[in-house]
Amino acid sequence: MISAAGALRGDSAQQGRPARSAQWWRRAWGSEGHERHTALLIGKGTVAATLAWVLAHNVLHAQSPAFAPFSAVLIMQVTVYQSLLQSTRYVGAVAAGMTVQAALGFLGGPDLLTFALVALAALTIGRWPALGSQGSEVPIAAFFAFSTYVSATSDLDKITQLGQIILLVLIGCGVGVLVNVTVFPPLRLRGAEQGIRSLAHALCDLVSDMYPALREGEFDEERARHWRERAAQTEELVTQARAGLRTARESIHYNPRRLLRRHRGRTSFRGYGAVLEALERTLYQMASLTRSLDQRRENEPEEHHNYRSFLRCYADFLESVSEITQVLAALDEDKLNEQAPQLCRLADQAQQCRHRVSAQAGQVGLPLGDPARPYGVLVIDATRLMEEFQYTGDVLQHHVDQRDL
Repeated sequence: MISAAGALRGDSAQQGRPARSAQWWRRAWGSEGHERHTALLIGKGTVAATLAWVLAHNVLHAQSPAFAPFSAVLIMQVTVYQSLLQSTRYVGAVAAGMTVQAALGFLGGPDLLTFALVALAALTIGRWPALGSQGSEVPIAAFFAFSTYVSATSDLDKITQLGQIILLVLIGCGVGVLVNVTVFPPLRLRGAEQGIRSLAHALCDLVSDMYPALREGEFDEERARHWRERAAQTEELVTQARAGLRTARESIHYNPRRLLRRHRGRTSFRGYGAVLEALERTLYQMASLTRSLDQRRENEPEEHHNYRSFLRCYADFLESVSEITQVLAALDEDKLNEQAPQLCRLADQAQQCRHRVSAQAGQVGLPLGDPARPYGVLVIDATRLMEEFQYTGDVLQHHVDQRDL
């Protein structure tokens, strides 16, 4: 019975693979996303490798034609800027490796000591920061060059073979960059939006979980600690958002698609950078807020009923914050004319709720000045949160105004 069930599950999994594959290709064809980017990168890599092979094998009749397609595929980076940067570094790394081998090889001959010196020099040069991630190509090129040097029959043949390898690398890099620039040059403008959306969505989820519990007074030490942990676990999202913004900025450099009219309004990321920084600071404030709530649960559980009116008022404020984060979680460049004014209105409403929090704190006589108690920190955190959200709305509105000029 177990074997039969396992067989049925295996058959079901095999039957599901074509369906999943069809869904993947439908997503790649129907919308601009990870699937389409992957499909384009595979297709462009195939074209670049094929063209490089034809030039190396059929035109030049090179003895080692694989260097050309290998180089073409290696520098097919996500952005045109990265393709140019990495191809320059790659050619420099290969040239350095070849030069080391040529210099030491012709001086010392094809023996073991020479190889050890070549390896030592190449590995040392490969640590040069200017070569970046291509530094590892220095020893690789040197080892291939040494192999070619050993197998060559004459000095002229050795020089010819080494020069041909560098030529093949140049051809491969040139073909790869050309294909990347001319065939759907990658623009990653949505990456900036996606990073902000992810951060805002995480913040929205956290706040939306907090304000109902505060309003009803139904949160215990475990729940408060869980909020604190969730607020502290956003570093990875921040890193991803920064990477998305950096890639979006890079993607417009040397990219001919940036000249198209429909992309002209999308080539400034100053506003998104400021919004991302504000969201980072907002998340830090939320971490402080959750720590304060956790501290209140640890130090003053008896005040749960005494200060319920303050907690309800604070819940209203957090609910207004959640409405702001919902808009940020759906941020779209094409809808900023609507979203920016909406954010400003919601920020004004949340500011009114924040004023009521301060007023309520005074009415119930909260010990705001006592550093051992968290209520003063909660009020301060609310003020700082509103500063960031108002700043975010103002930045996006300014971005819209400048774009419409």
